Amino acid sequence: MKKIYYILIFLSIPILLQFCNSNTNNNADIIIKNGTVVTVDSVGNIFYSGAVVIKDDKIIDLGNTDEMLKKYSAETVIDAKNKIVMPGLVNSHTHIAMTIFRGLADDIKLQDWLHNYIFPVEAEFVNPETVKIGSQLAMIEMLHSGTTTFNDMYFFEDEVAKAAKEIGIRAFLCESLINFKTPNSKTPEEGIKYIKMLADKYKNDNLITVALSVHSPYTCSSELIVKAKKFADNNNLFYQIHVAETKWEFDTIMSQYNLTPVEYLDSLGVLDDKTIAAHCVWLTENDIKILAERKVGIAHNPECNMKISSGVAPIPELLLAGAEVGLGTDGVASNNNLNMFEEMHTMSLLHKLNKMNPIVVPAETIVRVGTIGSANVLGMANQIGSLEIGKKADIIIIDVNKANTTPIFNVYSTIVYSLSGTDVNDVIINGEIIMRNKNILSIKEDDVIDNVNEIADKIKLKHNR
Repeated sequence: MKKIYYILIFLSIPILLQFCNSNTNNNADIIIKNGTVVTVDSVGNIFYSGAVVIKDDKIIDLGNTDEMLKKYSAETVIDAKNKIVMPGLVNSHTHIAMTIFRGLADDIKLQDWLHNYIFPVEAEFVNPETVKIGSQLAMIEMLHSGTTTFNDMYFFEDEVAKAAKEIGIRAFLCESLINFKTPNSKTPEEGIKYIKMLADKYKNDNLITVALSVHSPYTCSSELIVKAKKFADNNNLFYQIHVAETKWEFDTIMSQYNLTPVEYLDSLGVLDDKTIAAHCVWLTENDIKILAERKVGIAHNPECNMKISSGVAPIPELLLAGAEVGLGTDGVASNNNLNMFEEMHTMSLLHKLNKMNPIVVPAETIVRVGTIGSANVLGMANQIGSLEIGKKADIIIIDVNKANTTPIFNVYSTIVYSLSGTDVNDVIINGEIIMRNKNILSIKEDDVIDNVNEIADKIKLKHNR
């Protein structure tokens, strides 16, 4: 009897093993296979016939395709042959609802642009409806060019959050404070109450992170700058401000306080590792040292700075000093697009020319700045910015089986110098497929374009443009 018992157990082992294997082979939601997987991890791993395995909203494994397919199976399998698989790009500074003002006021100086064009038209045309519509257009543009996370600095950020949730894009949202009436708040105090409402509403949200911003050292009083920072610290929020964007700003703050804009903000005690400083063009050696020591996140916006002729930010020096540097597009009213691939390309060429040095900020560094660097600036590098086990599944798949990307000798060089945003084929955010074969699944693009054109017609009629 015992002999029969043992024989039965022995015969059942293959069945049990098959059952166990079948369980381990069915525990993923999405597998991306056969791609060139550019992880942007700390050692720069690249898998040339690689796969990424996604379960729920996270990456649960990645590596060689054959190995991954032995371990996992999934209902959705995306074949990324002849494609690059990489982290979604992270836009570290923009004003996305300003898509409704694209091309409204070009080829003029920043002060003229702000005070004679943008501020007046914002006062008249920025409202919850236009912010949501303009933001939808921006999100469509960003998704098509590979951005999966953006840092917005504007007004009515609850409308931006609603649009981001509907479309499925990750958003870092900073409601803006300034020392005069804004489209959303009669006073800064009203603005702070609105930010508190946002922070409570989206606490622990899987796509939305709420922060606050003060516009700049020259449009906000020292009292507001300090008060806003204390509120941010007390509510565990990031704090964003435009800093040293132009020579005019630099000279103005110097004349008022006998300090550079960075030294002035440092004297107010608002520079730390939860502060994001946008632009940082006009910096002294001491400014660079302060920003690096305080671990301030710097959002570099090369195309906007070039277009408005603000100058060239000392990014190589900041990187050498160990500062946290990310990449942003700024808003389309001053860029005029949200294409982060174009921004990476411009960043590389700008600094090479400015330094007359072809080896400064090489392609791999640029890719890191546009992904994990920007994630660091936003305090989100533990979640996004690279393809690693346990991180959020924010992934873009880029078709490189094209004339403009053939042949490939160096993947980073191809990404920075050859790719276009239009080469992005698929986008996954938070483990959800948001764009497949260039089609955004969560919104009707034509309807949004029509809505924005209706707003633009009203602006043209009122302002004779």
